[in-house]
Amino acid sequence: MIHIYPAKSRSSVDLGWLTSHRSFSFGDYYDPDNTSFGVMRVCNDDDIAAGRGFGPHPHSDMEIVTIVLRGHIKHEDSLGHAAVTGPNGVQRMSAGTGVIHAEYNASDTEDLSLLQLWFMPAERGREPSFENSVYNPELMRNALLAVVSPTGSDQAARIYQDMTIYLSRLDAGKKLEYLQEAGRKIFLFVIEGALHVNGLDMKAKDTARIEDTPELVLEAVEDAYLMLIDLP
Repeated sequence: MIHIYPAKSRSSVDLGWLTSHRSFSFGDYYDPDNTSFGVMRVCNDDDIAAGRGFGPHPHSDMEIVTIVLRGHIKHEDSLGHAAVTGPNGVQRMSAGTGVIHAEYNASDTEDLSLLQLWFMPAERGREPSFENSVYNPELMRNALLAVVSPTGSDQAARIYQDMTIYLSRLDAGKKLEYLQEAGRKIFLFVIEGALHVNGLDMKAKDTARIEDTPELVLEAVEDAYLMLIDLP
């Protein structure tokens, strides 16, 4: 089963310094029928103005992943971590027993675009931790590159959940196949361009929630940038 959510179906908020498009219930937007997909709780597509950001705030028992699309984000937390992440970079924070963090656009002149993703951890009450990772974008050309995984790698941040986040830049006319294990779920996000997913149309900023579909065929209608998440 492939359920496609058009970009316009997302909840949106515009605060002037922040424009956020939210695929799940978040903040002032609550839909009891749209609170999660498996262990996935949040997929926010955010644009943050130069010099602005989110001040110190707490989290606990959540795996938080930030994928930078454009610009640079600065992270600071109560554990003493401080990092600036740019394009081809990923931040992963395991909030565990509790952490306070802040996130800001690191530039005073350049806007910031990112995806922020939240997942329930496999185990509650872990020690909080933070990781800043960088991947080689050439490795995702017409391929699925794992940038977050349960084991981590030289290209991927480690996450404390049985799930993997892949990125790909697929040239027009190229195809990728992905085999879905029984009982697993797939969340698909078209960041740029357009795809056919088992023959179904997906355009920029559309998402899909996929279950009970053993084989996926992704074909780029035009040059496409996509995120595929395999999760329980």
